[in-house]
Amino acid sequence: MQRVLYGAFAGFAATMAMTATAERLWRWLPSRERYPLPPREITQRVLESTKLETSDDKTATLAMAAHFAYGAFTGAVFPLLTRRRSFPVGAGYGLAVWAVSYFGWLPATRVLAPPTRHPIRRTLLMLCAHAAWGAALSSGLRRLEQADTALQGKRTPDAP
Repeated sequence: MQRVLYGAFAGFAATMAMTATAERLWRWLPSRERYPLPPREITQRVLESTKLETSDDKTATLAMAAHFAYGAFTGAVFPLLTRRRSFPVGAGYGLAVWAVSYFGWLPATRVLAPPTRHPIRRTLLMLCAHAAWGAALSSGLRRLEQADTALQGKRTPDAP
């Protein structure tokens, strides 16, 4: 249970790295491709499907909350799938989360069109952002596990 909780913490924190990456890359898109990023698009579609009306500010807040919650949820799954905490494993996991979401449940539920129906630069932006998220997740989880070991005063095999 502790690994799942640490994964959720790391996933939540990694979502900040992802958000910063996406925001920075979004600015480089041509103006016609600078429409809202997926967290906002997804939230708007869900709200529209439930017939709930909110202000733009509330929608933005809900989008950000849902984005970080999903980052925490998928972060919690990571330590259940692997014990390796490396940059490539984390980045690969981030890309797998992207693929399962953007080619899987999002189009299946008609919340968002698959990446093949979005401009290639936006798809590349999302790939980079998810790889950054996964790398930050893996690094953050490794640091949390190391901190836990130190807080408990346990020795690790490589410690003197």
